[in-house]
Amino acid sequence: MRTATVSRDTLETQISVRINLDGSGLAAFQTGLPFLDHMLDQVARHGLIDIDIDAKGDLHIDAHHTAEDIGITLGQALARAVGDKKGIRRYGHAYVPLDEALSRVVIDLSGRPGLEFNVEFTRARIGDFDVDLFREFFQGFVNHAGITLHVDNLRGINAHHQAETVFKAFGRALRMALEVDPRMGDAMPSTKGTL
Repeated sequence: MRTATVSRDTLETQISVRINLDGSGLAAFQTGLPFLDHMLDQVARHGLIDIDIDAKGDLHIDAHHTAEDIGITLGQALARAVGDKKGIRRYGHAYVPLDEALSRVVIDLSGRPGLEFNVEFTRARIGDFDVDLFREFFQGFVNHAGITLHVDNLRGINAHHQAETVFKAFGRALRMALEVDPRMGDAMPSTKGTL
């Protein structure tokens, strides 16, 4: 089983993440950010990844540090759980619609952090959640997971639908990239011999 537990303890946040890349989509979140929890649940369910996150942050200031540090810690956990990457598909992609909204996510478990985040939300907040923090979450994630991630919301009117299609597509693309390819055997999916 490809699993990891990672903790991050700073003056701004205390976060613990447990992840099982070969799970069934079980999820438990205690972050103080209900809408982010809802989005992370999409990643678990559609990625078939078990994720348990406990986060305490300086939410009396705002949600920025907590959202970013959840991304950082989740990225560290994914990097640890995936191991040497031998035999995996490496690349993943998904298109996901929800009513009028459509998003595309493409992933390369390259070992190199890179984020292209092209989402123009139709409003600045979804409930109490500042949509700018989604970019901060994904930036923290890619920096510490060592992946290249392209996120494109192709259309959408309802900001909730836009966000949900992004996170569902992210989960589906992760699932594809992390999948063990039986044709690869123990081979590294790179001409460099390492990722």
